[in-house]
Amino acid sequence: MISPLMPNYNRIDVSFSHGEGAWLVASDGRRFLDFGAGIATSSLGHGHEGLSRTIAEQAGRVMHVSNLYRVPQAERLAERLVGASFADSVFFCNSGAEANEALVKAFRRTMADEGKPERYRVICAEGAFHGRTLAMISATGNAKYLAGFGPAVDGFDHVPFNNLNALRMAITPETAGILVEPIQGEGGVRPADAAYLQGLRAAADEFGLLLGFDEVQSGMGRTGRLFAHEWAGVQPDAVSTAKGIGGGFPLGAMLARERVAKALVPGSHGTTYGGSPLACAAGNAVLDVLLAPGFLDGVVASGDRFRAGLDGLVHRYPDVFSAVRGQGLLQGLVCLVPNGEVQAACMNEGLLVVAAGENVVRLIPPLIVGDAEIDEALLRLDGAARRCRPSLMMNAAK
Repeated sequence: MISPLMPNYNRIDVSFSHGEGAWLVASDGRRFLDFGAGIATSSLGHGHEGLSRTIAEQAGRVMHVSNLYRVPQAERLAERLVGASFADSVFFCNSGAEANEALVKAFRRTMADEGKPERYRVICAEGAFHGRTLAMISATGNAKYLAGFGPAVDGFDHVPFNNLNALRMAITPETAGILVEPIQGEGGVRPADAAYLQGLRAAADEFGLLLGFDEVQSGMGRTGRLFAHEWAGVQPDAVSTAKGIGGGFPLGAMLARERVAKALVPGSHGTTYGGSPLACAAGNAVLDVLLAPGFLDGVVASGDRFRAGLDGLVHRYPDVFSAVRGQGLLQGLVCLVPNGEVQAACMNEGLLVVAAGENVVRLIPPLIVGDAEIDEALLRLDGAARRCRPSLMMNAAK
C-alpha cells in the first residue's frame, strides 16, 4: 500500500526536532553536524536569531498579498541585489527551477522583441542540473531525469562542460543564449575554469547571444563572493538563484540586465507566491548577514581551511578518495567507494553530507560555520573514511 506521502524520495530514517547553528538535533536526541545545509539552502544555519525573528515578526503582520499590489519588502530586496551585483532588475519566485524557467523565457522573449523570433534555443552543458519541471529536466538533459516523461521539451542543446570549442560549434542561427553553472553542484561539484566563463562571454558577444549563469547552488555567498561568476570577472546577462537566498525559506530570483529584464512586461510571466512580504523579509535578513563587512571574506577563509583539511584527507585515504574539488564552502570529495557508503559512514559519525553525481560527496555547510566546526567535521570525515576501508577490501577480495 502506498504511503500518504508520495514515495518520490529515498528518505533517510531520521527526523530533526531543532537546530543550533551548524548542528541539527534528531528527535531521539542525537546531534549531527550539518554539512549538507538542506542542500546548500540553510545558509545562516539553524535557529539564526536575526532570520528567525524577522520571519516571526513579518508573519505576525502580513505574509502574502500577491503581486497585484506593491510589496515593499520585495522592492528593498531587489534594490539591494541590484546594488551588489551586475543586474539592473530582479524577478522573484519560489525555487531554482522557477528562476531558470523565467530566465529561459526571458531569453526567448528578448530575441523575439529584437526581431529574431527564430532564436529560441539555449545551449546547456552536459552534467548540468537546472531543476525538475518539464522544461528544466530537458535543459538538464540527464536521461535518468527524463525517463518516463515523454518527449523532451524542445529548445535545448547540450555540449561538454568546460569545452569552448564544442560550445562554439553548437551555435546555430536558432541559438538565443547559453545557460551554465559556474560550479556544477548536483553534477559532482565540477567548477568551470575562469577562462571558460570568460570565453562564454566572448562567444555570446561575438554571435549576439545572451549569457545566463545558473547560480542556484553556487550563489548567495557560497564561494565567498555573492555570485561565483564574479571570481572570473565576467558579467552575464542574467543569473538564476535560490536555495541560500532565503536561508531556508522558499525564495528564488532571476537577476538580469535591462536588455533581458525589459522583455518580461505585464502579462508575459508571473507567480502567485513569488516575492511575498514574508519571503522577501527573509531574503533581506539573509542579505543583512551576507553583505556585512568582512562576512564573505570569512567564507573564503573558512573555505580555505576546509579545503586544506580535505586535501589532507585525500592524502591519508587514497583508497577511499581520489580528489577534492570545489570552491569556498561548496566542496566535493571524489570517492573510490560508492558515495552512498561514504554518506552512510558519515551519518554514523554524526555528520550530514549530500551525495552528488560522478560518485562525489558534497560538503556544503552553513556559511556561518566556524573553525571549530570545520575541524570537527574533518575529524568525523576521517572516521567515516576508516569505516569505508573494510568494505573496500571485502569488495576487492570478491
